[in-house]
Amino acid sequence: MISEKQNTKISKFLSLVLRHKPETIKIKLDENGWVIVEELIRKMNNNGKKINFDILEYVVKTNFKKRFAFNADRTKIRASQGHSLEIDLNYEPINPPEILYHGTSERFLDSIFKSGIEKRNRQHVHLSFDKKTALKVGQRHGNAVIIEIQAKKMNKNGHKFYLSENKVWLTDYVPIKYFKINKNND
Repeated sequence: MISEKQNTKISKFLSLVLRHKPETIKIKLDENGWVIVEELIRKMNNNGKKINFDILEYVVKTNFKKRFAFNADRTKIRASQGHSLEIDLNYEPINPPEILYHGTSERFLDSIFKSGIEKRNRQHVHLSFDKKTALKVGQRHGNAVIIEIQAKKMNKNGHKFYLSENKVWLTDYVPIKYFKINKNND
């Protein structure tokens, strides 16, 4: 259908407009982050990003991180998480497993050990169910370190957790007292 390079390029552009800057192509996300598919396709085409529904569906289906989701009748699309915009994804709080993982770079450890894991310019802190995924996330930013999060204990102490459509665990903040470093990433 399209090359892997084209797929990546479209996926990155969708991340930009559906998570951070919809104004780039003059679309408006609703309060839950949805935009009408026909409008998205039309505005992308008007801005030199040639796409049709089949290509969009292919990008959503094949996206490794499953960053995007259609509504039930495929008339709307949104990013599953990672917004820097105020979006209510309508995720219900859910009890997390005993342990979750946060992948980061060694260079961020000093900051993390001073203030905990903060969401910064995003809506939530992102956590992984498995070490392998956390390691991949950490490697994007340099020498990877996995922080083990005592999620169940956090939850019992009043911290809420959510599970996005693409199985990323979300929370607002992870205080220092709930994590431990796994230095050899095993």
